[in-house]
Amino acid sequence: MSTLLHDLRYGVRMLVKNPGFTAVAVLTLALGIGANTAIFSVVYGVLLRPLPYPKPDRIVDLREVSAKGGRMNFADPNFEDVRSQNHSLQGVAEYAAWLGSVSGGPEPTRSMLATVSHDFFPLMGVGPVLGRGFLAEDQRFGAAPVALVSYGYWKQYLGGTNNLSTLKLTIENQSVSVVGVLPPGFRFPFDSDIWLPRELLERLPSRTAHNWHVVARLREGVPLVQARAELSGIAQRLKQQYGQDTNMTDVAVSPLRDALTSDVRPALLVLLGAVGFLLLVACANVVNLLLAQAAARERELAIRSALGAGRNRLVRQFLTEALLLSVAGGALGVLAALWGVDALVAMAPSNLPRLQDVAINLPVLSFTFALSVAVAAGLGIFTALRAASGDVQGALVERGQGHTGTPRGQRLSRIIIAAQMAITVVLLAGAGLLGRSLLRVLAVDPGFRTEHILTIDLAMPFPEKTAEVVNRVTFLNELFSRLRAVPSVREVGGVNGLPLTTGLADGTYLLTTPQEKLPTSMEDLGRLFHDSTRTGDADYCVASEGYFRALGIPLRRGRFFDQRDTMDAPHVALISESLAREKWPNMDPLGRTIEFGNMDGDLRFLIVVGIVGDIREDSLEARPRPTIYVNYRQRPQATGHFTLVLRTEAEPAVVFSAAREIVRGLDPNVPPSFSTFTEVFSASLKTRRFNLTLVGVFAATALLLAVAGIYGVMAYSVERRTHEIGVRMALGAGAPEVLRLVLSQGLLTTAVGLVLGITGALVLTRAMQSMLFGINATDPIALLAVALLLGLAALLASYLPARRATKVDPIVALRHE
Repeated sequence: MSTLLHDLRYGVRMLVKNPGFTAVAVLTLALGIGANTAIFSVVYGVLLRPLPYPKPDRIVDLREVSAKGGRMNFADPNFEDVRSQNHSLQGVAEYAAWLGSVSGGPEPTRSMLATVSHDFFPLMGVGPVLGRGFLAEDQRFGAAPVALVSYGYWKQYLGGTNNLSTLKLTIENQSVSVVGVLPPGFRFPFDSDIWLPRELLERLPSRTAHNWHVVARLREGVPLVQARAELSGIAQRLKQQYGQDTNMTDVAVSPLRDALTSDVRPALLVLLGAVGFLLLVACANVVNLLLAQAAARERELAIRSALGAGRNRLVRQFLTEALLLSVAGGALGVLAALWGVDALVAMAPSNLPRLQDVAINLPVLSFTFALSVAVAAGLGIFTALRAASGDVQGALVERGQGHTGTPRGQRLSRIIIAAQMAITVVLLAGAGLLGRSLLRVLAVDPGFRTEHILTIDLAMPFPEKTAEVVNRVTFLNELFSRLRAVPSVREVGGVNGLPLTTGLADGTYLLTTPQEKLPTSMEDLGRLFHDSTRTGDADYCVASEGYFRALGIPLRRGRFFDQRDTMDAPHVALISESLAREKWPNMDPLGRTIEFGNMDGDLRFLIVVGIVGDIREDSLEARPRPTIYVNYRQRPQATGHFTLVLRTEAEPAVVFSAAREIVRGLDPNVPPSFSTFTEVFSASLKTRRFNLTLVGVFAATALLLAVAGIYGVMAYSVERRTHEIGVRMALGAGAPEVLRLVLSQGLLTTAVGLVLGITGALVLTRAMQSMLFGINATDPIALLAVALLLGLAALLASYLPARRATKVDPIVALRHE
C-alpha cells in the first residue's frame, strides 16, 4: 500500500509538472468517454432497458403477415380465432389509440385516448393505484362508458382528487365516468392518458379490416419459438378455411420491446458504433501523448533500471499515472455526459420511443467506470511495456552524448496516427453520406407548397349518427366561412391527414360501372373484392376544395370539388396522377366510378371528376401513393381528426389569435393546435438531421484529434531530429530538401491511413444503407470529398512542423558536439 501511495503521489507530481500534456490528455479522454456515455445512455434507455412491467421478456407483439411478407394490424375475426385456438399465450389483447378532445376538467384537453380489450391490463401486469379497473359489465357493447386515467392526467387536470365518483369526462360526445387511476409512468400505448374498454366499440366482421394492434403474454415455460410455430400454424389453417376472405398467411411474433424500437434500432446502433470509433481516436491520441512522455523520460527510466527497478515496477508506475489520467477524464466525461444526455433528448425526433427512460443511471455509470478502468489499463500497460523495453545502456549513452532519441518510437507513433486517420475516414464518410442524403431529400419536389401556410389541428368526435354527420358539415362550413373573412387570409382548406404527419388510412377500392347495383352490406361488398382485376390499393383522403388551392396541388384534368357537391348530390372523387396511370393508362378516367365504402361505411359509388398532382404524403423519401380524395361535405365520417390549412402573408401570431377565437366561438370543447407548415416540414426531417448532426459532430471531433495527432507527432519528430537536421544543413542540405524530408513522413502516414480508411469505409458504411436516400453506401463523391478534406488537413498539420525544421540553425543544433 505504501508503494501504491508513493506511485500515486509521484504520478500526481508528474501530471502537475506537465500541465499542457495533462490538460490535453484529460480533455481528450473526457470527450471520448462523455460522448460514449451519453450515446450509451440513449441506447440503453431505448433499446436495452427492460420494459417496466412484470416479467417484460414474456410480453410479445403480434402482427398479421400477408403473402408478400408485409406486416399488418389484426382484423377482429382473425384476432378472435388466434386468441381462442392457441395454447402458448396466457393472454391476448387488442388495442388502438388516437388523439381526441376531452372536456370535463378545468379546460378541454387534446389527449391520447386508448381503447383496450379485457386481457390488456392483466397481461401487462398493471392495475390502478386508486379506484378500480374495468369490470366484466363495463366490457360489453352498449355498456355505460367508463375510463381509467394516467397518474399525470389525474394530478394535472383532475386535481388529484380521491373521490373518483365525482369525475365525469366528455369523450366522443359521451359522458364517461372515471373509475381508476393507473400507476405513475404507465402510458402504454403511444403515451396514452385515458383508457376505454374496446368492447364499447362495434365488432367488425371483415377479415381484411386491419384496425387493431395486438399484444400478448407467453405462458410460463413456453419459449418464443414454440409460440411462433403454433401461431403460424393457426394462420395457415385460417387461410385455408377462408381463402380470399382473409389476406393473413402468417403471424409475426416478436418481443414487445423489439417491436417498439424496430424503426430506430439500426440508426442507434450506427451511432453507437460511430461514437465507439471516436473513443478509439481519443485513446490513440492519448497513447501518442504518453509515448512522447515516455520517450522524454528515457533517461529517467534508464537510471531507474540501472538502479534495479524491474519492468513490473516501471509498468506499475506508468499504470498508476494512466489511471490518474483516465479517472480524471472519466469524471469529467460523466459531467459532459450529463449535459450530453439532456442535449440528445432535446434534439431527438418525436418518433424515438421510450425517451422518458433515457437517463444516466447505475448501469450507465457502471459502464462509464468500467470504460475508464479499461482505458487506464490499456494505455498504461501499452505505454509502460513500450517504454521499459529499451536498451538501458544505449539510452544512457545516447542521452549522455546529447542525442534526443532514436527512431524506434517514431514508427509506432506513425502507425497509431495512420490508424487514427483510417477511423476518421470512416466517420467522415458516414457523415458525408448522411449529408448527401439530406441534400437529396431536400431536393425532392413534395408536390405542394409549404411557405406562408398555417395549420390548425382539430381533434373532434367521429360523427356516426345522421344528426352528427349533418352537424359536422355545418360546423366545418361555418368555420371555413369565418376563417376566410379574417384579413390577410387568402385561402382556407381542410384535410383529414396533413402531408408529412400522421399519414392517411389506406384500403382496397373497387372499379365499378354506373349501371352496376350498389352493394347493400359490407359482406356484399367483400364478395365483390374477390375479383382482383377490378381492385386496387389507395390512400383515402377527406378534403375540401380549398385544400388543393392553399397548398398549390395542381389540377391536371377535370375540376376540383365545389359548392354543388352536397350530401344529397352524386358523390364525387378526385384521384391522383399515379392512380390514373395505374388503372386507366392511355384512357380518360373522368366519369368512371369507384366503390370505396369499406373506408367509411358509405356504400354509394364515387364519380371521378378530376385528376390532381401526386404529393409525397407519408414522407419526402416515400414515393407518392395512389390516392382517392373525397369531399368533406359528402363523406364527413372520417373527419374526427381534421387539419385546416390557411394561406396568408400575415404574421402567424395574428392569424392564430383570430382563429382561436373563431374555433372557441363555434365549439369551446375543441381545443385547437396551431403550427406553420414549414415547422411541420422541418419536423419530418428531424430524424435525418439528428443522425447527421451526431455523426457529423463525431466525425469533426475525430478529424480535429487526428490532425492534432499528426501535428504533435511531426512536431515531436522535428524536435527529436534537430541534431540530425542540423548535420544535414551543415553538410549543404537546403530548406527545400529538409522540407521534403519532413513532409514525406507525414504524407506517407496520411496515405496509409487514407487507404486503410477508404477500404474500411467501403465495408462498414454498408450498415448505414437503410439511413441513406438516393445514394449508395459506396458513393464515390462522398468518399473522394472525405479523402480530399482529410488529405489537405493532414498536409497542413505536417507542413507547419516541416517549415519550422527548415529554420533550424546548424550552429545551435551542433553546439554540444
